[in-house]
Amino acid sequence: MKITVLTLFPEMFAPLKESIIGRAVKAGKIEIDVVNIRDFAENKHFKCDDYPFGGGAGMVMLPQPIGSAINAVDPGHSALRIYLSPKGETFKQSTAFRLLRYEHIVLLCGHYEGVDQRAIDLFIDEEISIGDYVLTGGELPAMVVCDCVARYVDGVLSDGSLADESFAGGSLEYPQYTRPAEYCGLKVPEVLLSGDHKKIDEWRREESRKLTKLRRPDLLHGDKK
Repeated sequence: MKITVLTLFPEMFAPLKESIIGRAVKAGKIEIDVVNIRDFAENKHFKCDDYPFGGGAGMVMLPQPIGSAINAVDPGHSALRIYLSPKGETFKQSTAFRLLRYEHIVLLCGHYEGVDQRAIDLFIDEEISIGDYVLTGGELPAMVVCDCVARYVDGVLSDGSLADESFAGGSLEYPQYTRPAEYCGLKVPEVLLSGDHKKIDEWRREESRKLTKLRRPDLLHGDKK
C-alpha cells in the first residue's frame, strides 16, 4: 500500500520514520511519501496562500499548487484523494479498514484558514476529520490516519496484536500487566499468574465488557457511527 501526503510542512512527518511504522517502511511493507506542496507553486516566490475573498482573518491556501501537486502524484486519478478537515466524516476504525482496500491514497493537509474550495471540488474525493475540534493544520490528522491504517497492512504487526486490541471486537481492550507482580502495593490479578488459559480468557472478556460498559456503552449497543 502507498500513502502520499501533501503538505507545506514535510518536516512535521519525521515521527513516521520511527518505531513500528518506520520499520515497516524500511522493510517495504508500506510506502509513505511526503510531498511539499510549495514545490508546485508557479508564482515567483513559491507562495501557496493568500487573503480570502470577502474578507476575514487568516490566509487561504491557493488552488493552483494543490491541484498541480495532486495531478503530479496521481496523474490518472487511480488513488483515493482525501482532504483532512474538521468538516469531514469522523475517522473511525471502520474507516481505516475501508481505506485498506485502496492500493494508493493521497492525503491533503490544509493549513491556515483552510483550502480554496475549488481545489476540494476539483481534486478531492472525500473529507475526513479525526474529531470535533480544530487544529492549526492537517498534518497531525494525516499522521493519525497513516499510523492507524499502516498497522493493518499485512506484515506490519503480528495477527495476535491486532486481534485483542480495542475496537477489534466491538469493545475496549482489557487491562494489561507485566513484571513485577507487585508494584507500589498493587498486585497483578491472581488469575493472570495461574497459567490457566481458559480462566485467563474468561477474565479478559469480562474485564473488556465491564470497561466498555463503563466508558463506551455505545459500542455494546452497536452504535459505531
